[in-house]
Formats: sequence, C-alpha cells, structure tokens
Amino acid sequence: MTAIDPHTLSEADKAAEKEARRARMFTRINKMDAWFKVLGLAWITPILKASAGDNPKTQAKEIWQLLGVPLLAIAAFLLMWGTLAPKVQTSLGAIPGPAEVWEQVINLNADHVREKKKEAAFYDRQDERNAKLIASGQADKVKERDYTGKPTYYMQIWTSIKTVFFGFLVATLVAVPVGIAAGLSKTANAAVNPIVQIFKPVSPLAWLPIVTMVVSAVYTTNDGFFSKSFLISAITVTLCSLWPTLINTALGVASIDKDLVAVSKVLKMGTWTKITKLVLPSALPLIFTGLRLSLGVGWMVLIAAEMLAQNPGLGKFVWDEFQNGSSQSLAKIMVAVFTIGIIGFLLDRVMYALQSLFTFSNNR
Repeated sequence: MTAIDPHTLSEADKAAEKEARRARMFTRINKMDAWFKVLGLAWITPILKASAGDNPKTQAKEIWQLLGVPLLAIAAFLLMWGTLAPKVQTSLGAIPGPAEVWEQVINLNADHVREKKKEAAFYDRQDERNAKLIASGQADKVKERDYTGKPTYYMQIWTSIKTVFFGFLVATLVAVPVGIAAGLSKTANAAVNPIVQIFKPVSPLAWLPIVTMVVSAVYTTNDGFFSKSFLISAITVTLCSLWPTLINTALGVASIDKDLVAVSKVLKMGTWTKITKLVLPSALPLIFTGLRLSLGVGWMVLIAAEMLAQNPGLGKFVWDEFQNGSSQSLAKIMVAVFTIGIIGFLLDRVMYALQSLFTFSNNR
C-alpha cells in the first residue's frame, strides 16, 4: 500500500481533510459537553468551541451567560456582603465580612496541620517508648493507645460525610424494594401509602429523641466506626430521607409502559427477571430523582441532628462555636455554612453523574 504524500493533495482535498478534522473535534466536544453539564462546568464547552473557531460571537454570548453572569452575581453578592456586614451588630459582634471569613478558613486549615503534627509526634513517642521496652525485655509493658486529640474541622467534615452516606445507603436499601413492591402491586401500595403519608412530614426534631433512647438502650459502645453517636445520627438520616426515594420508585414502577408489562406476561418472565430486565431499567430515571432528593434531605437532617444530639460532625462544630461566643465564632460559623452548602452541591452532582451513567435520560 502506497502512502499518500500530503504535498500531492489538491487544495480541495486539503480543505476536505481540514473540515473532517474540525468535525471530529466538534463531535468530541459535544460528547464532553454532557459530562460538563453533569459536573456543573457547562461554560467550558463554548470556550472549547470558540478556540476551535466555531462562530466566536455566538460562543462569546454563551460564555457570558454560563460564566460571566454567575461570576458577576457572585462579585455583587460579595460586594454587598462586605459593605453591609459591618453595619449589622449581633450578640457576638458585627457580622464578619468576606475577608474575616476567609481568615478563619486559613486558621482552621492551620489548626488541622498543627493537630496532625501533634498526632504524628504522639505516635512517634509511643513507638520509641515501646521499642525501648522491648529492647529492655519488658515487652509485657508495651501499650498501643489511640491519639485522643481534639477533632479538627476537616475531621468533622469527614465524619458528617460518612454518616450521611451510611444513613442514605440504609434508606436506599429499604426504600427501593418497598417502592418496587408498591409500584407493582395495588395491594402493597394500599398498605404502604398511609404509612408514607403519616411519617413523611415528621421532622427530624421529633425522630431524634426516639432514636436516641432506642439506640442508647440497645447499644452502649461509643468507640469504633459504629459508635452510639454515629448510629443515632445515621438512623435519624435514614428515617427522614427514605420517603422521596420510596415515592419516586413506586411512581416510576407504576408508570412502566403497559405494553412492556404485557410482553413480560407473554414471555412468562419470573418475578426476579421481570424486576431486573424490565422494571429497574424503565424506572431508573425516577428512582435516581428520588435518590437525589433523599440525599439532599439527608444532608440537611444530619446537620440538625448533630447540633441537637451533640454528635461529632459539622452540626456540632456550629453549635460549639455558637456556645463559645468568641469574637471569631461567627466567622467560623459562616465558614461552616458555606462548607455545608458546597458539600450539598457536590453530593447532588455525584448523584447526577451516577444517574447520567446508569440511565438514558441524558443525551450523550
């Protein structure tokens, strides 16, 4: 096979090859656009298209809408906040502005670094002491202790994330099967519906004392991953967040095309085959909508539960700073508020990405 010399191509062939490369580039950009939207980065697409030479004027308008306007709104919010905050006095002093809040972000990060150094030094001293005891023939006196320093801000964040995911996972494992049963059977739906209508509006403030008393009565360990405080917060999240998933799952299953149901009867599908091959694929978009709602509800409930029960996490951090009442407390509380909001947004993006990955609701 003889290679084609690019220099022997005609001008028309060169133009056609250039246009083909351009078309392939735009195809790749359009495929990436679906994931940019999932990640909340849709503004990258017009930038890529403009750099590839696709009508810069039109793409400039898109960039302005998707990136310029949000940035302008954020700048206006920060300007208003910085201007008005010092004029509002509270019991903890004036409301801190953006600069004061950012200063506390830096301080909280520095506190985390110092605490990690203390922890590393503690374990170094422990290892050194144990090594000396072993060398001197006193191995029976060797002890391994866990570091019990004050949890840092990052540790509080991680505790809250672990708790909400555990509670959300338990809620999903309960809600999806019950929702499928309710969607497939009118009898099951009639049995489940009154329970949903009664318990769905119940506030976490009402569930928390009940959960606390039950867990405290049957579970006394407060060490390790499944500590008493962890279970109280996680179960409260479960009880408050399972309803959106249950309702949307039942709705999605009940909305399956009747022709598909008739085909499954003709093919004499078993119950398990019918659920895995027909019900779940058809109902997944609504199921994921319920999961996104449940995770959002769970995250809000968790913060309230941690504050009220004084369980480790971001909620306890906010309450401790409020009780502390120092001049820096309000700024730290505002750092926590922004952290809670950003994490809530990221959790929703994670669920949206999973929905786009496992369903056909996204045009990719």
